[in-house]
Amino acid sequence: EEEKRAREKIRQKLEEDKAERRRKLGLPAEDPTAPKPAAPVVEEKKSSLPVRPATKIEQMRECLRSLKQSNKDDDAKVKTAFNTLLTYIKNAATKPEEKFRKIRLSNAAFQDRVGKLEGGIKFLELCGFEKIEGDEFLFLARDKIDKAVLTSAGGELNSAINNPFFGVL
Repeated sequence: EEEKRAREKIRQKLEEDKAERRRKLGLPAEDPTAPKPAAPVVEEKKSSLPVRPATKIEQMRECLRSLKQSNKDDDAKVKTAFNTLLTYIKNAATKPEEKFRKIRLSNAAFQDRVGKLEGGIKFLELCGFEKIEGDEFLFLARDKIDKAVLTSAGGELNSAINNPFFGVL
């Protein structure tokens, strides 16, 4: 009886860990009540690899990679862009005031550091920012703040800043 309870507890913990990993990867939650398909006895020959949609994190990484690739001759500009993006993301995640969630696209400092670089604005849009007021501002609505996405974005930016091989390939 005790062994049975212990096994059930371990099984439950494994399911929780599995669900958490799926969430972190941006995959849909798995329905535990859905029957798992049995493995086919005869495996069909696959003509091509399955196409899976790019997750938000992969799209963010691609934005950062293209930003670095298009400015590979100017490391200082790339580092400034990454640090500026990190500041925007950190402020949006930790400070509830609207001024930290609204960016004027015509702002000279923003344009110089992020706006005119390929992938900069797209990265912020992937984080939840939307263009408003005739494309004059990038704004992250309070109800659209997704801490998990912002945390992932921060992780990608930290990786881009600290990894000397980021975007080389």
